Amino acid sequence: MVVAFGSLFNDISVKRVNSSGVVVETLKIPVAYGPKQKFMVRIANPALAGTPAIILPRIGFMMSQIMYDGTRKLNTVGKNSSSISGTLRTQYNPVPYNFIFDLAILAKNAEDAAQIVEQILPNFTPEFTVTIKTVPLMDIAVDCPIILNSVNYTDAYDGDFETRRSLSWDMQFTMKTFLYPELSTSGKPIKEISLQIIVPENVSGNADADIGTLDRFLLESSTAFTINSVITEDSESLYLESADVNLLGNTSTQTTATLGIKPKPEDAAADDDFGFSLTLDGDDVSWT
Repeated sequence: MVVAFGSLFNDISVKRVNSSGVVVETLKIPVAYGPKQKFMVRIANPALAGTPAIILPRIGFMMSQIMYDGTRKLNTVGKNSSSISGTLRTQYNPVPYNFIFDLAILAKNAEDAAQIVEQILPNFTPEFTVTIKTVPLMDIAVDCPIILNSVNYTDAYDGDFETRRSLSWDMQFTMKTFLYPELSTSGKPIKEISLQIIVPENVSGNADADIGTLDRFLLESSTAFTINSVITEDSESLYLESADVNLLGNTSTQTTATLGIKPKPEDAAADDDFGFSLTLDGDDVSWT
């Protein structure tokens, strides 16, 4: 976020003209991350720590605050998915935050400062939207509005004749963006489903005589069950009192048909708009 914000101001320049209006010099304005107070101290004390005075004009910025934005909250348990390079990645929805940035324009004359301000303010009405690729592995790109909150002007013209004059324009911006949770790699995406259709054979018994008195179940299994035992499935229990036959399912039951379902096209990604192709026992059939 810091890099994206700072890059908005790295192509600003001022032009110096002579009395005839001819451009004699073009200065590209340097951009640095840091508080305004640090630059002001070096301007007032050029010999501090043996460093030369700061060359003006210049632009400095810093992130001063981060605030949660509940108005843009997404579903907490919602997920995004991506299958770039054949690997399935998932990630919970991001959390909305507002980043507050303070930007300072420092100059030694009003003309330079005015040229810089004129190249910034017209782009914010009062917001300017940038697209940031926030999570490259998920191929997620987000439009982040950057809102201009305030503009203040300061001219430090008072002092003795040896005091170096400095002009400053202070601007505050709000960037509306998101913070993302940890990325999870859960394996490869499922791109083919094979479904076997089985028709169970009849099981003999005295169902006609027992209708209304017994509850009967057809268990599709060839495993023998013990009379007077309890069958448990998840949290449900079933007491087996009697059975018409020892094997409640027939071991000779054969697969009647096999359905194969694939995405069409087969290289479709999770977020693509795609259909399906259906095969029945290896033969293509129409999809309904």
